[in-house]
Amino acid sequence: MISEPELDGAWEPARPPEAAQDDVQDDAVPARRAGRPWRWVATAVVVTSALWAGGLYAFADRLRPAEPEVRYAVTDNLCKQFEAPALGRAMGGFAASSPNRTGRHPAMDWASCSYDGGGSGGSDGFSALFLVELHKKSDPAPEFALGSFYERLFEADVPWEEVPGLGEQALVRASGAGDGLQLRVRDGGAVFTVELGFFGSRDEETDAGATPPARPDQDALTAAAVEDVRALMAVLRKD
Repeated sequence: MISEPELDGAWEPARPPEAAQDDVQDDAVPARRAGRPWRWVATAVVVTSALWAGGLYAFADRLRPAEPEVRYAVTDNLCKQFEAPALGRAMGGFAASSPNRTGRHPAMDWASCSYDGGGSGGSDGFSALFLVELHKKSDPAPEFALGSFYERLFEADVPWEEVPGLGEQALVRASGAGDGLQLRVRDGGAVFTVELGFFGSRDEETDAGATPPARPDQDALTAAAVEDVRALMAVLRKD
């Protein structure tokens, strides 16, 4: 039968204090060394996370679309800078220009000007609108062919035709009853729009009882609008 001292290990010979001290030191050294790999792992995780975050930021920076190049500038009086001489000649002269409108925003600057003309009493009148938009944050190229909401709503079935040699991209189409036109030109972040429309009835007599003059055909109007937009681009282009 085993006595209590045997259960407690009392049968082992006593060890000198020096040996016991050695055991303590031998046990302590591995304990300290066991913690060092964890410090290296933690350091590696921090470094790896920093590199990953930096790489992710650089990748996201590459994915971020670049701001479009804006080669033009608009002022607060577009009507004073530009008088649409070619369309004026084609239409027999403008009677007046409407008040100029402008806007400034971090995403886009814009300016517009319109010219009116036509027979007396409002018969066979016409209006030519010029609009300049300077997109400073987003490239207008992907949505350029869609036009504005107004154009999509009222001119959805009228196809655009390419106009070569004008800006980076130029599109034109008939508008209204087919006797007006819309011309849109994109060059970098700038979009130039010309809209020519007619109003009033050609069946109405003028004050003198004369028949209104014939309207220019689409080819003549398009050529005049292209000439005017080209001149407008030259006026607004930065040095």
